[in-house]
Amino acid sequence: MAKIVTITNQKGGVAKTTTTGALAAGLKARGYTVLAIDFDPQGNLSSSIGIDAYQCSTVYQMLLKKENPRDVIQRTDSFDIIPANIVLAGVEHELVQTGKEYRLEETLQPVLNNYDFIIIDTPPSLGILTTNAVMIADELIIPSTAGIFAATGIQQLKLYVDSIMPYRKRANDLKIDGILITKYNPRTVISRGMKDFTEELARIIDTKVYNTYIRFSVAVEEAQAEKSDLYKYSNSSVAEDYNAFIDEYLGKGDKKNVKEKF
Repeated sequence: MAKIVTITNQKGGVAKTTTTGALAAGLKARGYTVLAIDFDPQGNLSSSIGIDAYQCSTVYQMLLKKENPRDVIQRTDSFDIIPANIVLAGVEHELVQTGKEYRLEETLQPVLNNYDFIIIDTPPSLGILTTNAVMIADELIIPSTAGIFAATGIQQLKLYVDSIMPYRKRANDLKIDGILITKYNPRTVISRGMKDFTEELARIIDTKVYNTYIRFSVAVEEAQAEKSDLYKYSNSSVAEDYNAFIDEYLGKGDKKNVKEKF
């Protein structure tokens, strides 16, 4: 049975899609079988690895039970993916009201045993798509920039998760594995101060801030423009950071990579 990891934060611009792609590609490079689900109507995860989600079936058709999940999976060198496009934005109005928050969990059942990890990218909102992604998850990873709005949004997310926890059908407890600080500039006072604030917030919501954090780098946008995952595109600092994060996530190390360099 796959471990299902949802990458979420209702604040936009915190590198959810970048983190989803980097985690999925990094886990596959380590020998795991990985399926990523693009659950954001913007479809950025799909396009970032060269999938034209307007030329194939998507998660939208799967949610409406028009397609089997096996038939919507696209296979790439980086990882398998169920793509999305803007049509997904209308799915809330097309699902029946009763049980619509469980539709992803229900329709994904045929492939749950085919992968070691399923990584879900979510939109910057707390609507029905994010609810579905939380309902099915074993773990949440919360990317957050070192900014006051992104950090305080984490508290709102925790309240939201707590509010839907009693309605989860899965037997296991949902765990917030940690907060991943992204787009970090260790040379600025405000970034260092906000990191301390985020660590205090993590204690309040009973999770942790990963020791590894992700530096800002133009290599992210360059790799996306080239339709390539970070690791294939270049040996950049941000690729190094994400590799260190994955090692920490897997319990193979907690390298404080940025602290060592600056």
